Amino acid sequence: MEMFKRTGKIAGTGAIVDVHVANGVIASVEPSAGTPEGEVPWISPGWIDLQVNGYAGFDFNAQPVETKDVLGVTERMNRYGVTSYLPTVITGSFERIKQAVGQIGRVCDEYESAAASIAGIHVEGPYLSGEDGPRGAHPREHIREPDYEEWRQLQKESGNRIKMITVAPEREGMADFVKRLAEEGIAVCIGHTAASPDQLDAAVEAGAVLSTHLGNGSHPVLARHPNYIWHQLGDDRLWASFIPDGHHLAPAVLKSMVRAKRDRFVFVTDCVALGGMPPGTYRSLVGGEVEVHANGRLSTAHNPNILAGSGVTMPECVANGIRLAGLSMKETIEAVTERPAQVLGRMDLGRLVPGAAADITLFRTDRDGNVAVVETIVKGKTAYVE
Repeated sequence: MEMFKRTGKIAGTGAIVDVHVANGVIASVEPSAGTPEGEVPWISPGWIDLQVNGYAGFDFNAQPVETKDVLGVTERMNRYGVTSYLPTVITGSFERIKQAVGQIGRVCDEYESAAASIAGIHVEGPYLSGEDGPRGAHPREHIREPDYEEWRQLQKESGNRIKMITVAPEREGMADFVKRLAEEGIAVCIGHTAASPDQLDAAVEAGAVLSTHLGNGSHPVLARHPNYIWHQLGDDRLWASFIPDGHHLAPAVLKSMVRAKRDRFVFVTDCVALGGMPPGTYRSLVGGEVEVHANGRLSTAHNPNILAGSGVTMPECVANGIRLAGLSMKETIEAVTERPAQVLGRMDLGRLVPGAAADITLFRTDRDGNVAVVETIVKGKTAYVE
């Protein structure tokens, strides 16, 4: 039986605890038995990211997606404290999406490291708004109406690993589509939409649970009120995900939105394959010609106002939750652990309690508020250590 312990300060209270692990699960969490030597890191449940398109040149929207893409992104996520994440496959042809979700599933079957960290697949599209602005960087030629038979084929190809889908409520027949998927246990999300209040309400009543990167994937200029952002922000039935990179939402907007959602928001990176790459212009499925700016902003080259995913990492998200949104560390850590686990219906994730998966992130902060990962433990095994 493999047993060990890690000592750290609980993120939120500062209490120093010993977390004991046995056979891949947390056995106990107890006040530290002794006086630890040296700097004591913060300790939290493993971080969870519901939206990962790729990173550092590895791409879940490559043509084709290869084993190296899945393993490469997984390694990078672990390096940045993420113990569970959803590879995100965006709008494309049926064959491209099918190849991507199938390859992710096959790699999970073959590689323990991938299976341990990949909590499911997020399909963002292709049933989204075709309007410029709400469409974002999704290719217009592949936007289409919901097709349940297509969905079933994709789910079968993935090995039933698709756990989340983002859709636009205004597509024809969407309420019925949402209802069927919700009944199958899929987390149906609203995003890249210009839906009316009635269409948004119909989707929520049918079972939609979360607004994908709320405040983004929208028209650059909106009616002051009412509009589809305010409507989702004010719907207490909906969770919302936010990208706290300082580019997708201005700090004052992020602060206002998290306060409106209170305890019903999560943070995601929405990182793409160009994240972490040197400044320059690149060709990408997400956005076509994409400009990577020196400040980390990613935009379409033809229109710098249209973002093409992000290059942010989860430690930066945690730091920015505190620095930009004015949140406590406790609230910020919950937004990347316990709350995304709730969205997925995974009570075995996101908590430091006996019986939960031994997914643990140890990290430190400096006087400027920067966050650095010390160790990432996935299902009781060290996946990264500095």
